[in-house]
Amino acid sequence: MSDFEVTFDTLSFDANKEINLKVLNFLQEDGLNFNFLTDLCGVHYPDRQGEELAVVYHLHNIKENVRIRFKVFTSITKPDVYTATGIFAAANWMERETFDFYGINFIGHPNLIRILNVDEMDYFPMRKEYPLEDQSRTDKDDEMFGRGGMLGFGTEKTVHGTIAEDEK
Repeated sequence: MSDFEVTFDTLSFDANKEINLKVLNFLQEDGLNFNFLTDLCGVHYPDRQGEELAVVYHLHNIKENVRIRFKVFTSITKPDVYTATGIFAAANWMERETFDFYGINFIGHPNLIRILNVDEMDYFPMRKEYPLEDQSRTDKDDEMFGRGGMLGFGTEKTVHGTIAEDEK
């Protein structure tokens, strides 16, 4: 385990993906009582060679009101991490969602299929592998997205072109 830090009163650390279940068992049992899996999600770090994908576990000790977060990293070429469904039943849907959006394969999961996206999708939409928007589109109006359009805020499109407020 490594990279221990405290941010916003939450202890965070990284662990090797081969021991994620041992860490989860240790945190849940052994008197630490992190019995509530608040969240499990994926993150894509495209610049981390060999560790491009992460699974982040957020755990809560309800009795002491303490939270903890730990991450395991995996390669995008072999995105395998052991499932936590045997320890936390709530991990079932969270792992399916993480698989659906990031392509992380949870080994031993009882029903690892897409949950929100269509089965025909052959990519994982939350990975940072695609541009955020198509810059060549001419059918979108930036004003509708709060970007002010070509001339800035206060412009109006008419059949004769775009006019500014002061030109009216």
